[in-house]
Amino acid sequence: MKNEPIKIFDTVALLKDLPLKMVVFGQVGTVVEILGDGIFEVEFADNSGETIAEFAVDSKDLMLLHHKLELVEK
Repeated sequence: MKNEPIKIFDTVALLKDLPLKMVVFGQVGTVVEILGDGIFEVEFADNSGETIAEFAVDSKDLMLLHHKLELVEK
């Protein structure tokens, strides 16, 4: 699961502060487009669903979030 690829409409969290873009470490966003190898257009929204920012993010600056528990056997 650790190396699971990020896909369109996945929920992700930002792994660094980007104050000029008005988002910070841990900000949750949604992948809205795959721009290239490891580059994703991510939309960040507030609790009411209003877009805060939308921009390209490198996969190294994202963490894939999960909504259900999937146990992995070792």
